[in-house]
Amino acid sequence: MTISASQKRHLRSLAHHLKPVVTVGQHGLSENVFNELEIALDFHELVKVKISGADREDKKAMIEEIGETCGADLVQTIGHVAVFFRRNAKKPKVALPKA
Repeated sequence: MTISASQKRHLRSLAHHLKPVVTVGQHGLSENVFNELEIALDFHELVKVKISGADREDKKAMIEEIGETCGADLVQTIGHVAVFFRRNAKKPKVALPKA
C-alpha cells in the first residue's frame, strides 16, 4: 500500500507524540528485532524505531531493510528515529484521510 503526501502528513502529526517502541542497537537488525517490529506494527500500525550506533549509510540501509522485510511504509526519518506505518487488515486503528 502506498500512502499519499496528505496521508503522510496526517501520520507525521499522529506520530509526533509517540515514543520509540523498538530500538535497534549496536548488533544491528536481528531476527528478534524483526519479531518485535511485526508485533508492534500489528498492534499499533504506526511505530517509531530508534536506530542507535550506526552511521548514515548503515542507518539508511537498515531503514530500507525494515520497510522491505516488514512490508511497512516509511513515513519520516528524523535523526536516528524512523516512523513506519503498516495497515492492520483485520483491525485497523488509524483512520487515514482520503488520498
